[in-house]
Amino acid sequence: MAAARGLGEAALPGLEPAGSKKKEPDHARHRERLRARFDRAGATALADYELLELVLFRAIPRRDVKPLAKRLLAEFGDFNHAISAPPARLTKVEGLGEAAARELKIVEAAAHRLAQARVIGREALSSWSALMTYCKTVMAYRETEEFRILFLDRKNALLADEAQAKGTVDHVPVYPREVAKRALELNASAMIMVHNHPSGDPTPSPADIEMTQRIEAALEAVGVTLHDHVVIGKETDASFRALGLL
Repeated sequence: MAAARGLGEAALPGLEPAGSKKKEPDHARHRERLRARFDRAGATALADYELLELVLFRAIPRRDVKPLAKRLLAEFGDFNHAISAPPARLTKVEGLGEAAARELKIVEAAAHRLAQARVIGREALSSWSALMTYCKTVMAYRETEEFRILFLDRKNALLADEAQAKGTVDHVPVYPREVAKRALELNASAMIMVHNHPSGDPTPSPADIEMTQRIEAALEAVGVTLHDHVVIGKETDASFRALGLL
């Protein structure tokens, strides 16, 4: 018969005394508090790193993610830049794997879809503020230049929004004939061109101006109107028409 265990002896591995309760990890209680604060007061009550934590909870269920959220901000600057960063750069951040990077990109995609829903099918020129909000959401935080075209019908309603080309940090190749060809394929009557400047300064460059003039000439030849070319910066945008360049 086994001897009775003394008071000072440790319990057998894996066994807990009757009536005992395993202590909840500190980070689990932190998650509950953070979720409750979001439910009660919304996103405006949270700092950027806390909003990142909420996103990371789904991909990393059993680890304190606050240090990781703060590393993301140290690397990318703010919430917007973090979710807009390419997956290859995200996964270089210590502790962030493919699953967590995917969660961040899902949030970015949802933001783009929501902003797009507010402009598709609407008269573009009378919905200019919503249109620019959409363009900034999609393009302002990209690390390389992207050229997009907003194709419009005869009533200036948005038919399609397409990324035509992607480039480097300061250049994106665009071919006037291809732009005109795509407008004809969509039966578009007009268009608005948009591209971003990753530097943050939306001032049109000489190359931007020359390229716009070439595209405008190609569109005129097929009866399509170029309403504007907008350059998106980090905080502001520049309209060719407002600047007298169209």
